[in-house]
Amino acid sequence: MNGLTGTGALARLALRRDRALIPVWVAVLGLLPVVLAVSFADLYPTATERQEFFATSARDGTFTALYGPLRGSSLGELITWRAGFLPVVVGLISLLVVIRHTRAEEEAGRRELVGATVVGRHAGLAAALAVTCAADLAVALVVTITLIGKDLPAAGSLALGMQLAAAGWVFAAVGAVAAQVITGAGGARGIGAAVLGAAYAARIAGDRGDSPGWAWLSWLSPIGLVQRIHPYGAQRWWLLAPVATVVAVLVGVAVGLSARRDLGAGLLPDRPGRAGATPALRSPLAVAWRLHRGLFSAWIAGFALLGAVFGGVANGVGDLVGDNPTLRDVFTRLGGRSAIVDAYLASVMSIMAMLAAGYAIQAVLRLRVEETGGRAEPILATAVGRLRWAAGHLLIAALGPGIALLTAGAVTGLVYGLSSGDVGRELPHAVRLAAGQLPAVAVLAAIAVTLFGLLPRLCAMSWAALSACVLLGLVGAGAGASHWLLDVSPFTHTTGASGGSVSAVALAVLTLLAAALAAAGLAGLRRRDIPAS
Repeated sequence: MNGLTGTGALARLALRRDRALIPVWVAVLGLLPVVLAVSFADLYPTATERQEFFATSARDGTFTALYGPLRGSSLGELITWRAGFLPVVVGLISLLVVIRHTRAEEEAGRRELVGATVVGRHAGLAAALAVTCAADLAVALVVTITLIGKDLPAAGSLALGMQLAAAGWVFAAVGAVAAQVITGAGGARGIGAAVLGAAYAARIAGDRGDSPGWAWLSWLSPIGLVQRIHPYGAQRWWLLAPVATVVAVLVGVAVGLSARRDLGAGLLPDRPGRAGATPALRSPLAVAWRLHRGLFSAWIAGFALLGAVFGGVANGVGDLVGDNPTLRDVFTRLGGRSAIVDAYLASVMSIMAMLAAGYAIQAVLRLRVEETGGRAEPILATAVGRLRWAAGHLLIAALGPGIALLTAGAVTGLVYGLSSGDVGRELPHAVRLAAGQLPAVAVLAAIAVTLFGLLPRLCAMSWAALSACVLLGLVGAGAGASHWLLDVSPFTHTTGASGGSVSAVALAVLTLLAAALAAAGLAGLRRRDIPAS
C-alpha cells in the first residue's frame, strides 16, 4: 500500500461534507468580478470618465494599500484593481478548508478511525489539497466565462481567474504545512491566518507609492506576486511559474512533516497544563472565555485595522466621486443621506457588520465543535446544565462581535475625524452607524443557534445564510434584484440607519426575531441528544 491509497475515496467524502460550502464559495467569489464589471460600466460608461477615475485613484496611497496599484483605465483593469481583495479571500477560504479536512479530522479522532482502514498515510492531505485546488480552479472558470460574456478580452479574463486560483493554491499549501506544525486545529488556523496577514501587509508595504524602496516586499508576497500578472495589461503569465514552485515546495514540506510525525502530534509539542484547574477555570463561562480569548483578540485587532483603513479612505471619497452624477447618486442611496461621505461610512459599516456576523457564527459554532469533540459530555456530567454550558459561549458570541464592530466604528470615526478636523462629530457618528448594525448581526448569530439546537448536523448552513446576505448586499442592488429579495437580508434594514430611513421599529423587529430564533434553538438543545448523531 502506498501513501496515496484511498485518496479518491477521501476526496469524495470531503466533497460530500462540503456540498453546501463549495458551491456557495465558487458562486460568490466567481461572480463578484462580473458584478464589478456591471457596476463600473454603469458608473463610468465612457473612456473619458474611466480615465478621470484612474487619474484620481491611482495616486491615492490609501486605495493602493487596500486594493493594490491601479495600472490602467480600461474596464478590465478597473475590475482587476477593485477585485484586489479577492486573492486574500480565496487564500483564507483555501487554507481553512485544508485545515478542516486534515488537522481538524485528527483532532476529532476521525483520522485515526479512517487510518485503520486501507488508507495511505498521505491520502487525507492529498484529498484535502485536491478538493481545495479544484474548487479554486472552478472559481477561475466562473470568472473567465462570466467576464467573457461581458465582452471583455478572453485572455485577460482567463488571467484574472488564474490569478485568483493561484492565490488559493498557495495558501492551501500554507494550510497543509500549518496542519503539520501544531496539534490543534485552532492553532493551525492561527498560523495560516498570520502568514496570510503577513503576506497582505508585505503587499501593502511594497505597493505604497511613498515607499519605493520597499517594492521588493510586494514581490516576496504571494498576493503581490499574483497581482503582478496584470490580466488586462502586460499579462505576465510567466509569474505562474514561481507561484507553482512555491506551491510545490510547501506541499513537499507538508508531506515530509506528515511522514515524520505521529498521528495526532505536531512539529511543536503540546505544553503540559496544570495538574488542577485554577479558580479562573471553575465555571462554564470561564472555560468558554479560555477557549474564545485568542479568537476575540484577533478579531478586535483586525476590526481596528480595518477601521483605520476605511477611516483613511473616507477623506478621499469626495474626490473619487467628482462630477459623476451617477456615482454621487449611488453613494447617496446606499447611505440614505445626501452627504456622500456619510453614505460611504454607512455602507462601510454594513460590510463590517457582515464580517462581525461571521465572527458571531464562528463563536456560536464553537459549541458544536466542543460537542463533536467529546468535551461537552464531561462538563454536562457534572452539576452544569445544558443551558448554563451554552450560555457562556453564547454570551461571548453576543458581546465579542458587538465589541469588535463598535471598535471598528470608533477607529473609523477617529481616523476620519482627525483627517477632516472634526473628531467631535465623526467619532460618535461612526459609532452610531456601527451600533445600528448590531440587530442584523444578532439575527445571523441566532440562525446559528437555531441550527445548533434543532438541526445540529446542518450547522454549516449558517455560513450559507451569511453568504446569501453578502451576495445580496454586494451583488443584489447592482444586479437589479427586486426589493422583496433584497429585504430577505437583515442588513438591508440597517444600512440606512444613519439617515433615518430605517425606523426604530425595524431595528426592534430584527432584535425580536433574533431573540425568537435563539430561544427556539435553546429549546431544541434541551431536548435533543448530546452528542447528536
